[in-house]
Amino acid sequence: MKPCAIDRIQTDFGCLPNDPIGFVQEFYPIGLGFVGGIALITLILGGYTILTSRGDPQRVNIGKSYIFYSIAGLLLAIFGYVFIEVIISDILRVPGFN
Repeated sequence: MKPCAIDRIQTDFGCLPNDPIGFVQEFYPIGLGFVGGIALITLILGGYTILTSRGDPQRVNIGKSYIFYSIAGLLLAIFGYVFIEVIISDILRVPGFN
């Protein structure tokens, strides 16, 4: 095993940053991809629910809520990333977020 840099720690998953900011910066894109995948699955499920509702208003509303909440969750995750990248890094210039 290759030794890690001085600001990283050796784990079973490889060398990871030992400060919270670096840890979040490394794993946030992975989490964002996971949230995107779940949103895609719930969008498909909502569309399928609407298509198979046979005009039942309750099932149509359930499908619409799947679609609405999956888009809302995806937008929250994306705007959280934009908030970290633009507001905290570029405008406020918080140390450690570069």
